[in-house]
Amino acid sequence: MSENMSSLAPPTSTVAPPTLPSTWTPPLSTWETPSFTSAAQFRVGATLVLFVFAACSNLALLASVGRGRRPPSHLRPLMLSLVSADLMMTFVVMPLDAVWNVTVQWHGGDALCKVLCFLKLFAMYASAFILVVISLDRHHVILHPLNSIKAHKRNRQMLLVAWTLSILLAMPQLFIFRAVRMEGADFTQCATHGSFSRRWQETVYNMFHFITLYVVPLLVMSCCYSRILLHIHLQHLREKAGESYLRRSGTDIIPKARMKTLKMTVVIVLSFVVCWTPYYLLGIWYWFQPDMLRVTPEYVHHVLFVFGNLNTCCDPVIYGFYTPSFRADLAACFHQKRRNAARAPPNRARSRDIRN
Repeated sequence: MSENMSSLAPPTSTVAPPTLPSTWTPPLSTWETPSFTSAAQFRVGATLVLFVFAACSNLALLASVGRGRRPPSHLRPLMLSLVSADLMMTFVVMPLDAVWNVTVQWHGGDALCKVLCFLKLFAMYASAFILVVISLDRHHVILHPLNSIKAHKRNRQMLLVAWTLSILLAMPQLFIFRAVRMEGADFTQCATHGSFSRRWQETVYNMFHFITLYVVPLLVMSCCYSRILLHIHLQHLREKAGESYLRRSGTDIIPKARMKTLKMTVVIVLSFVVCWTPYYLLGIWYWFQPDMLRVTPEYVHHVLFVFGNLNTCCDPVIYGFYTPSFRADLAACFHQKRRNAARAPPNRARSRDIRN
């Protein structure tokens, strides 16, 4: 997710591999001033397109969920938190990445360097951990439906833990990043140059964030949905065997509304895995084989990062597909704008007649 902001090159340069918050800096004797390449220009253009779509769709989703029509009350704080994390990715990660690619070097000073690097990693942690909370909520609701009355309090507690952990795990960025100025060259970069004295220290730092940001959330979500699928499968077997089983809605093993919500959350989690897995795999490859950067085309790094950011746009689309009320809110908004536009010309015409 996060770019290798530690090298003295910006996210556009082939000197800076597209990894997690990587911290290794290439030898200054071999360092070359980076440039705004054509591959980087494509990345900036694609990022701006995603930014516009993600901002509009997530703000619309935030307004729709905030109105309280859907989803159920205990699930609403989870969706609001997910949208908030997506908006942080939209308004922090995407603009920072685009501007940094255009300017090539860092012009924001030391304090802004630290704060933005912290916010970037914080947004990514929040997005991943909120998905974990949603998975745990679905696991508990499906496997323990009679305890759903406590879901609201339980979800608030898990959300508090998720946001707190996101802050704590991103805080090292405030201490290891700083604005570094090259001696003998008019070039400044936001980097971790000098923060690590050994290569293995950098590898340990990167692997720690890879595990906590991707591996652990993926394992927890996989465990939750695997147990849910196993539970549903066993219930189907009992149904076929003719065993009596307490059901909450007619002849359904799981109420249709609850099953629909389950499908939506599964698709949201899958979009996270599909969008970010290639980028993480490329980062791991670099950590253990840094020379691969010389043989891998630059555009591969940029395309994978843009593809990862696509995940921010997927959540409102998925939510809208499974939630008719969200689509109804969007349709009502468009109809209102069309009605307002239709009334505007006659009003302007009457005003001109009055002036004449």
